[in-house]
Amino acid sequence: MPYPTPLEVLIERLRALPGVGRRSAQRMAFQLLERDRPQAKALAEGLLEALEKINNCDICQTLTEETVCEICADPARDERALCVVATPTDQWAIEATGTYRGRYFVLHGQLSPIDGVTPEDLAIPQLLEGLKAGAVEEVILATNATVEGEATAHYLREALRPLGVQVSRLAQGVPLGGELEFVDGGTLGRAFAGRTALS
Repeated sequence: MPYPTPLEVLIERLRALPGVGRRSAQRMAFQLLERDRPQAKALAEGLLEALEKINNCDICQTLTEETVCEICADPARDERALCVVATPTDQWAIEATGTYRGRYFVLHGQLSPIDGVTPEDLAIPQLLEGLKAGAVEEVILATNATVEGEATAHYLREALRPLGVQVSRLAQGVPLGGELEFVDGGTLGRAFAGRTALS
């Protein structure tokens, strides 16, 4: 027996979420409709409110309620350092460490030729345009250690070369507390290549 059309539409909408397959979407839809209708309504209202109130910062492209986000508006931040990340989630993860006091730029994705994601699909043109002002001395590429992240970092490194800014990449290697026997070969290779001398 086929599902009622509105239920089928809800399932398909839930499948759009990352990591959610059809069976998970069905379970979520039935949970919301059978057992928790007030929570379903609150979820829908919360989503609509976020869509209405959250936009991209005019400077760094992160998510914010304001025209310019709190970090970009902070005069105490170091304008000479710019950390480029793929998503606002990556930015917040770095910010949570409390170790970086520069500014950010969010690309909203990474290059992926297989998926048809090109520089124009990301905020790369805005990044390059913003750097022409000349206040930034170092661009820190904090893209993921994936094929897409590496492709994005390589593209940005080449695109930034004519601007004369120093370009660096986050160090990658053995995680703190990690045991070597459980670390994959690629990570170990990067750790050896990026080793530093001890005094």
